[in-house]
Amino acid sequence: MATMEECRTALDTLSDNMKRANDDVRGAVAQDRSLSCRITDLDTTFEGRLKDGRIEVTDTHRGPPRGRAQIRLAMTSDDLVSMVGGELHFAKAWASGRVHLEAGFRDLLRLRTLL
Repeated sequence: MATMEECRTALDTLSDNMKRANDDVRGAVAQDRSLSCRITDLDTTFEGRLKDGRIEVTDTHRGPPRGRAQIRLAMTSDDLVSMVGGELHFAKAWASGRVHLEAGFRDLLRLRTLL
């Protein structure tokens, strides 16, 4: 099981990677949306915004998300670290149920380039 610090570092790395991404991916993440990432095995949620192609974490707390973010992710700490490290492909993890993604239809269409 990864630590809270490893998860926070993984989110920061993901944010940096998104900012440097190609035009298709950059366009998908350029939106301004509320975001939550629930780390199930640590019973912790990172909440913030997807803004200007970056993830801005504004709150970290125990338990489930406090509000209903427009984009909601849930996964284990190891899966988060593995995905950001390139060892686990997001689409395969999502298709197998290891990663849960909930968002509105319009957001899912924009985010499809990430899959």
